[in-house]
Amino acid sequence: MLKILNLDAGYGALRVLKGISLHVSPGEAVAVIGANGAGKTTLLKAIAGVLKPHAGEIVFDKRNILGRPAERIVRLGCCLVPEGRHVFSSMTVRENLLLGAYCRRRENTAASVQEGLEQVYDLFGILKERSSQLAGTLSGGQQQMLAIGRALMSRPKLLMMDEPSLGVAPLVVRDIYETIVTLKRNGLTILLVEQNARAALAVADRGYVIETGQIVLQGPSRQLSDNPEVQRAYLGKEYRRIDE
Repeated sequence: MLKILNLDAGYGALRVLKGISLHVSPGEAVAVIGANGAGKTTLLKAIAGVLKPHAGEIVFDKRNILGRPAERIVRLGCCLVPEGRHVFSSMTVRENLLLGAYCRRRENTAASVQEGLEQVYDLFGILKERSSQLAGTLSGGQQQMLAIGRALMSRPKLLMMDEPSLGVAPLVVRDIYETIVTLKRNGLTILLVEQNARAALAVADRGYVIETGQIVLQGPSRQLSDNPEVQRAYLGKEYRRIDE
């Protein structure tokens, strides 16, 4: 579904990504783990069209999307849940969710939008309870749920998530990752970027380790979790998969 080849990207003269290559097959959950500043967010921005790469190839669903505008990429079915959530704080929960469906306004009917809302509310019951509440008054974890729900309203083929555990209470992180498992079981393809390697590898089929803008390790998540260097640098003790 997604194929990246020799991708270079950065900010001005600063080269952050240095020949990144990876792929995500339909129905997979793939994790990209690495330390803060390794280039994980830059990678997602380049795929999403928020950042224009310097070189390389990005093919999504058999289409070359390198250099395409972000809104076009979303319409093709590739949607990013950004780091920091970026909900519209002065709008209600429901209004934020409806904005997620805006990119498909020409094909959406009132019934299909309502169906999308109900699906999000089934995943995150708290959002239904607080549908009329201003998004800015939600907790950090609830805002993360809202950001994921807003992305799902665009009916993505590939859902990209940037640091979904950042600034979220541990119990809520568990809930969010159980939702990611549910989405994967329902057939959604997921690319997950995380500094929290333990959480990411616990739900992913495969993973990549990125350091200073380059892929240094890749393989099945279980293989990575058993790698002594990955354990030393990222996992710590008591690693266990969520879907076991």
